[in-house]
Amino acid sequence: MKHDSSYDVVIIGGGPAGCSSASILAERGRRVLVLEREKFPRYHVGESMLPFTYEPLRRLGLIDRMRQSAFIKKYSVQFVSPNGRASQPFYFFNRYDRETVAQTWQVLRSEFDEMLMENARAKGATVIEEIFVKELLRENGRVVGVRAQGKDGVVVEFRAPMTLDCTGKEAFAAVRQGWRVKDPFLNKVAVWTYYKGSKRAEGVDEGQTTVAFVPDKGWFWHIPMHDDRVSVGVVADGKYLSRDGVKTPAKIFQREVEQNLWIQDCLSTGEQVGDFYITSEYSFHARHCASEGLLLVGDAFAFLDPVFSSGLMLALKSGVMAADAVDEALAARDFSPARFASYAASLRVGIENMRKLVYAFYQPDFSFKDVVDRYPDAAADITDCLSGDVDKDFTALWQKFREFVPLPDDLPLGEPLTVAAASS
Repeated sequence: MKHDSSYDVVIIGGGPAGCSSASILAERGRRVLVLEREKFPRYHVGESMLPFTYEPLRRLGLIDRMRQSAFIKKYSVQFVSPNGRASQPFYFFNRYDRETVAQTWQVLRSEFDEMLMENARAKGATVIEEIFVKELLRENGRVVGVRAQGKDGVVVEFRAPMTLDCTGKEAFAAVRQGWRVKDPFLNKVAVWTYYKGSKRAEGVDEGQTTVAFVPDKGWFWHIPMHDDRVSVGVVADGKYLSRDGVKTPAKIFQREVEQNLWIQDCLSTGEQVGDFYITSEYSFHARHCASEGLLLVGDAFAFLDPVFSSGLMLALKSGVMAADAVDEALAARDFSPARFASYAASLRVGIENMRKLVYAFYQPDFSFKDVVDRYPDAAADITDCLSGDVDKDFTALWQKFREFVPLPDDLPLGEPLTVAAASS
């Protein structure tokens, strides 16, 4: 394995966050290396996009590719009660411009992520697949690159003034540095699989995401994709899903299907395909966004909860934001952690807004309908936050929510690890 060993930026992880950063930086003439553990295309869950993925996709030059793709167009979201009664779809085009954010997509991640990787390569980034990053390289307290092992077993060092951790929920740097913090409330379990041939809506509603409730504030996602494929999974507290001693993912899933008549009916004509998957306690935050020579991006910085499909949007958005911040650092030859304070603060604003929405959702007696019935003007802000327009000031909305349910304070996390903080 022969490659240059010196770059402007080394990126660990070739998923949406990593390849978004790589594309922007390479387009600006930076020497970028992406190190990816797996061989693409590879499986990944998380297929649904929010409307406000439009802007990062535009920055990446991918809007036309997305429009020409086989990915199912998504115009709406609907909610379904356990008895099978479905709400009217919430259409994005009732609030947004039809030519931009009013329509998004349901993607097969193996195809979408490979598209992002191809885009990064086309813009000039070097991407190495099937290479395992073993550790960060440090000199005088700062990160100066990584040590990695290729599939041929050869260990090699790659050096750069900036290293980006885009390793997703694995959170390579945060775990090794003790920065990973569990969310005090959002510790759910998800069990999911895929179906072919099941029922789905037609026309403009074919690609709608459905959130279908089960008892004790659990819920199913139902995400139609192309090739007659549907991603479907249940999310709830672990104690609820493992009740009666049921432990295997397949048995948990099959039992929960019976807890919602809409899900049961939709899947009745279909065939389950592939594996059953399970994951637990997946809501984490990083105590710091950066240290000298290191920046965290995407899920490696924070991951909330899949209920409102914020993961892909935040990965793409943070990837573009990180690239802008790193490009400025390279121009200034200043890689001090403090440079990335505004990057982290902006991301945390969006994360905390979405986090409040998720906390409210999981409260036993909460419903968006109750808020809108009392405050009709709140509907616009709720729609914006649910659509991924999370950088707004929602102070007034949260005041309204607190009349119905308690909401969490912002977590004091994400600031860069400065030299002073590290030594204190």
